[in-house]
Amino acid sequence: MMKVAIYTDGAARGNPDGPGGYGAILEYVDAKGALHTKELSAGYRKTTNNRMELMAVIQALSCLNRPCKIDLYSDSKYVTDAFNQRWVESWQKKGWVKSDRKPVKNVDLWKKLLQLKEPHQMTFHWVKGHDGHPQNERCDTLATKAADGDNLFSDERLC
Repeated sequence: MMKVAIYTDGAARGNPDGPGGYGAILEYVDAKGALHTKELSAGYRKTTNNRMELMAVIQALSCLNRPCKIDLYSDSKYVTDAFNQRWVESWQKKGWVKSDRKPVKNVDLWKKLLQLKEPHQMTFHWVKGHDGHPQNERCDTLATKAADGDNLFSDERLC
């Protein structure tokens, strides 16, 4: 099974209803020991930071064409804790309702992420943002440039 490292970040200006963007980096080492890297980013006219954090993961997973062993690195506790603290399992069991009886936000993206995650073995790692982690810093740059760019999508397109 191919091992892949995925690094993600999301950004939003004027959260919750301003422009936003995501950045993601996929890395793997082939059988000859060569490192392969793919960078992804896109911006949207009206979104939230949490939606962009999820979109980064979704778009990265969408690039994979076979089951992989994935280490996902994110500075978003929203993403990492949802899996490491088993929030997603609880939300699903309760019909996408949180423990405070309020509906889970971004259900459309959580469902897409779960669908894309299914064939893989994934481990979620939290990294401190803006702390010098090279790939996290690069993802932040990709996300913020996308949010500040001129080519913003009007809706969050899921592939």
